[in-house]
Amino acid sequence: MITQRYIYILFFQIFILLMFPSFSLAIDTLTSSNPLTINQTLVSNGDVYELGFINPANDGNLYIAIWYKNVEPKVYVWVANRDNPITSSSSNSTMLAIGDDGNVVILSNETVTPVWSSNQSVSVVNTVAQLLDDGNFVLRPENNESYFIWQGFDYPTDTLLPGMQLGWTRKDGVNRFLQSWKSDIDPGSGDYTVKMNIDGFPEFFLYKEEREVIYRSGSWNGRRFSGGGAPRMENTPVEYEFVNNLDEITYTFVLKDRSVFSRLFMESSGKIRRLTWVETTGTWSEYWYAPRDRCDNYSECGNFGICDANSISNCKCMKGFRPKDQIAWDLQEGKDGCVRATKLDCWSDGFLALNNTKLPESSKAFVNKTMNLDECREMCKRNCSCTAYANMNITGSGSGCVIWAVDLLDMRQYVESEGSGQDLYVRVVKSDAGPHERSQDFLMKEGNMSVSKKDYAGETTQELELRSFKFTTLAKATNYFSDTHKLGKGGFGCVYKGILKEGEVVAVKRLSKTSGQGIEELRNEVILIAKLQHRNLVRLLGCCIEVKEKLLVYEYMENKSLNAFLFDKQKSAQLNWQIRFNIICGIARGLLYLHQDSRLRIIHRDIKASNIFLDKEMNPKISDFGMARIFWGDQTATKTKKVVGTYGYIAPEYAMDGILSTKSDVFSFGVLVLEIVTGQKNRGLYYASDQHNLFQRTWRSWNEGHPLELLDASIRAEFSQVLRCIQIGLLCVQEHAEDRPSMSKVMLMLSGNTEASMPQPKYPGSLSSSKQDESLTMNEVTITILDGR
Repeated sequence: MITQRYIYILFFQIFILLMFPSFSLAIDTLTSSNPLTINQTLVSNGDVYELGFINPANDGNLYIAIWYKNVEPKVYVWVANRDNPITSSSSNSTMLAIGDDGNVVILSNETVTPVWSSNQSVSVVNTVAQLLDDGNFVLRPENNESYFIWQGFDYPTDTLLPGMQLGWTRKDGVNRFLQSWKSDIDPGSGDYTVKMNIDGFPEFFLYKEEREVIYRSGSWNGRRFSGGGAPRMENTPVEYEFVNNLDEITYTFVLKDRSVFSRLFMESSGKIRRLTWVETTGTWSEYWYAPRDRCDNYSECGNFGICDANSISNCKCMKGFRPKDQIAWDLQEGKDGCVRATKLDCWSDGFLALNNTKLPESSKAFVNKTMNLDECREMCKRNCSCTAYANMNITGSGSGCVIWAVDLLDMRQYVESEGSGQDLYVRVVKSDAGPHERSQDFLMKEGNMSVSKKDYAGETTQELELRSFKFTTLAKATNYFSDTHKLGKGGFGCVYKGILKEGEVVAVKRLSKTSGQGIEELRNEVILIAKLQHRNLVRLLGCCIEVKEKLLVYEYMENKSLNAFLFDKQKSAQLNWQIRFNIICGIARGLLYLHQDSRLRIIHRDIKASNIFLDKEMNPKISDFGMARIFWGDQTATKTKKVVGTYGYIAPEYAMDGILSTKSDVFSFGVLVLEIVTGQKNRGLYYASDQHNLFQRTWRSWNEGHPLELLDASIRAEFSQVLRCIQIGLLCVQEHAEDRPSMSKVMLMLSGNTEASMPQPKYPGSLSSSKQDESLTMNEVTITILDGR
């Protein structure tokens, strides 16, 4: 809204313009007392960029835009109000100003509200807006040049400038993408967008009308995008940066020479171009563009097809494959792709090496940063569903692992001189494997033992190297399993502190002869936890299987289990809020790894306080994978008639209908969060009354506006963070699985001040049953309730 103060300022500036038509602000900063009218501009301090009102179509519609100051013809790199232009009838009373709420706004006397606003919850009294020499238009406190309340770089239009990011920042959930102009003279949001897909192995997609995929960049391999195409990146005047960590997944570029202008932009036709300004000729030089040929068209040659722009027919099938539709293929219509010429038999299969290849579409790929290529091959070999593997990073000798367990789509072959693509290893029958391929048997090494079992995906045999212990060695290490060495007890048996002959301290889990966990559960845990590497997972060192004895040897955790602290009145006082919050975050990181970032998608199925162990710094580590399930490929849920879980932690849809998914673990995590916050154990899930049900009591207190009444008395903390954790806990235990957040969203909520954007929790899950037996049946599902200690 235009206030009386702005009316006076506007009249004054109109007077100045009438007296001095060529008047310009010639400054880079907008203040509350100095708005910008349609005939004025801001100029960055180094005379690089200019900001002002533009009318590109000469139709009277005005926009606030940024362009290069000394480049002709003008090149617009950012537009504020692209979808809400100012009409010519209101142009004389239009200005860019600092609004009464501290935001930078476009004002017109024909509208009550601003035409456009930075729309931030500004708590700073005195703010200014400044145009920087990198092209960023920022809103900041008047006395602080380094803190940005808002920045235009977070809202790109059709152009990526040096230092501007594309992609996701996890802490605020912002997704930055490019969207074309409607036409060369209409800056409104057009039909084409370039967005990063962060699923699997992240990469960029070019979409038409948000639905049709036109082009795919390929995944970042440490040097470039595997489908980036010519020229080689080292010949360009820019350096490229790709960041993928817990905080962000972003792409940007920086200039090697700051005197050079370079930009990546998208034409209204959807063509993406990288241009650099050549000052000597006064022209823009094109270094790269896409799509550049038929092989850049998404899925040009279909599943398992390879597109080669240097061949006459473009599409070809790999060795061991044939065209699905030979007639269409002969007519150079390859969309139907290729199929295997010979059926795989899994264990004798080999791998065909394809060089200089654009990696297949990767949204459903498994990625592991720590594995080397040999380990990646081994992983793929053992999984009969695996269709291909490759290095995640090709710098140096290569590192990381990417595995596909789906049909391979949108591949292309480059010639070596193009400097694009990388090596891809495709599963084929042994006779079609390349000369590099040799039979590799996963044999037991001296001093180690080999463990075999049937897993859940295709009934395949897995063999695993693992340190083997003799029973007598572990008996001596634990003083013959004496009570003085006992660390804890559960339904599986007891855990003992052990000191090996070399002085190494370990924890030894000895399964009791009456335990519900048998050899299959032991093998399940061995195979899973021995192959997983994460700081929030307990590390398995070895095992012992002799006669009737079954033992597992873990790293020693000095502070035992969370259960021992949390529900003990004296010990719980040692858990201040910072420790509790760090434990919550650590468990969340561990579950995120299991659900998304590990080489397999793993559902733990028994997340509870007694399965969380604490090291000497009180860092949490998830243990006990005896009941865990593996999900393969794009599998996200399954149904089973045999349900296992711990009383008070099991999700209702899993208990009642046998539906198991990652959201089952999310539910258990939510219960655990509420236990950590309140210091109270959830002693019921099967009660019709909420008297014993912790999360239903918490939900009632939340709705009544006093959720802190259940807070553990020993907690002294910043209550906004505590409230956030209570809200997260309630969101995780909602009755319907689809309402619960994923662990990646939980991490986002834990990482920042996001209360305003967090949804309100719905009614928590409950089985509404009074049964408390060790085993019960619902909807033909048999539930085995484990010891909840």
